[in-house]
Amino acid sequence: MPLVPLALLVFVLQGAFMAVDEFGFHQRRSVPRWERIGHPLDTLTVLAPLLIAILLPPTAMWMAIFVGGAAFSCLFITKDEWVHARYCVPGEQWLHAVLFVLHPVLFLAMFLLWMTDDTKWLILQAILVSTFFLWQTLYWNGPWAPKAAKP
Repeated sequence: MPLVPLALLVFVLQGAFMAVDEFGFHQRRSVPRWERIGHPLDTLTVLAPLLIAILLPPTAMWMAIFVGGAAFSCLFITKDEWVHARYCVPGEQWLHAVLFVLHPVLFLAMFLLWMTDDTKWLILQAILVSTFFLWQTLYWNGPWAPKAAKP
């Protein structure tokens, strides 16, 4: 299978699972302050390497920074599992495990598209990730946000 359809499949799977988590599980439970802050930060750790791949040439230095950012993101997203252990039902915990498995695959897809200089799909992904970041930040932290649980 060619690279672009595989990369798009990874993007679609990641987005679909994130949508189930955000609009399914998070809407059914109280989301404590730590998550309200942490989840948009998780999204920023995805957006930063993605912007590198869109805006900068794949030189050795930028590839190393991309890989470092991707590795950081893969570790950073696990930070909430202490909170999730107290607040999440088993189905949400399983979904998080699937997302943790997909996360490095997502970065691999981004990296490979960067190497092919096919940035239109990366730009689309950046628009979607940026929109999701704005949603997480504004919805969960604005004055209209649902009541938070004590962490």
